[in-house]
Amino acid sequence: MLKYDFIYNQLIQQIQTGTLLAGAKLPSIRNLSQQFSCSKSTVLTALKKLENQHLIYAIPKSGYFVVDHQLPHVPSANDFIDFATSSPTWHAFPYKDFQHCINKAIDTYQADLFRYGTPKGLPSLIVEAKKLLETYQIFTHEDNIFITSGVQQSLSLLSIMPFPNQRTTVLVEQPSYHLYMDYLKTYRLPVIGIKRTAQGIDLDELEQIFSTNTIKFFYTMPRFHNPLGCSYNKKEKDSILKLAVKYDVYIVEDDYLADFEQNSKRDSLFTEDLEERVIYLKSFSKIMFPGLRIGLAVLPPALISTFQQYKNTTDIDSSMISQAALELYLKSGMFNRYQLTVAEDYKQRANTLQHSLNKHLPMYKTATDNCMQSHIILPKQVNLKLLIQQLTQQHIFLDSIERNYLDGFYRERILKLNVSNMEEQKIDMGIKEIALALTNSNNYFS
Repeated sequence: MLKYDFIYNQLIQQIQTGTLLAGAKLPSIRNLSQQFSCSKSTVLTALKKLENQHLIYAIPKSGYFVVDHQLPHVPSANDFIDFATSSPTWHAFPYKDFQHCINKAIDTYQADLFRYGTPKGLPSLIVEAKKLLETYQIFTHEDNIFITSGVQQSLSLLSIMPFPNQRTTVLVEQPSYHLYMDYLKTYRLPVIGIKRTAQGIDLDELEQIFSTNTIKFFYTMPRFHNPLGCSYNKKEKDSILKLAVKYDVYIVEDDYLADFEQNSKRDSLFTEDLEERVIYLKSFSKIMFPGLRIGLAVLPPALISTFQQYKNTTDIDSSMISQAALELYLKSGMFNRYQLTVAEDYKQRANTLQHSLNKHLPMYKTATDNCMQSHIILPKQVNLKLLIQQLTQQHIFLDSIERNYLDGFYRERILKLNVSNMEEQKIDMGIKEIALALTNSNNYFS
């Protein structure tokens, strides 16, 4: 072992064991040189290695200090089966690759980090975002693209800003994205719900709602609905677009799982929109990680000025470091390579989930799309609360669908299932246990 590697190992051991805590000052270069009987240059080589790994930092004329003494968390094996968590499998993400992008972004965009931001987002990221959107068959001009702090910010701004149709009521599918339902309920915004099932929505009911209410926009997830996991077919999407044009209603399309589409012929609503009625939203929370807090919004020209005005008064701009790092991640080709890998992984889990549902629960209605999330509709006699409690005791975690509904809207007895954060080999075991629990008479109302 080279001498500087030996010094490095000794110091890193002291940091990781807590002998040198976060903020602690390391011995001087002279003292380390004497302690290890080596030259100062050898000590500096060891310190530089620690500095490159972000374990220590230097203050000129003061010395070297510990950044953090905590070890990176290593996921431990567990015996539970988690159908409740909808976040991606975090330890599968190539953090080292993205770390390169963060470090390079700081070096490249130093001046930009000390500005208050840009009106629509980092221009170089918008250029890369346009290229990415085109891979989803979303063709638009850079002027129409906004970088937002996740899809949640886009939904918030769209909900409160005025629209050219001068309407005020939001129409949402039921059930729908729980955080947006929470937002609408918290701010008491005028909202109407329309029932969504694995078979779609009632288009006659949709036309009646459009024609008799002041609908500002219809919020929908045409592809891999959250939490149902189903998608609209082309006929349904065409009908929704025609009705939106006929009754002067905008459509907010949340395409958060576009990266996992396996059917190349299934396009978004935006792709089919010739009348500039669709607002397209794209998230990176599932394909990368929620903490990135970056989303894309593609707006019709009539909404750009107002959206920009409302966005600028909300947060000036989304995180510049995150934007710059994402731009480099896209431009370098890292995103494309990771996208292909993780999409294949999720495809396998989706296939296993669908196979397990058909095998163990064939008598229950469910979505037929291959998606990492799905659901089963239970009979009214099932005591869903008791069922979830029993399975929790068996370390099988499920989540209630209550938050996915507006207050007062009729709730189906739905058991939602998500496998985005689960080992593939546990999926069949978990579905089998759910099926077994449904044969237990104690889980039914007497």
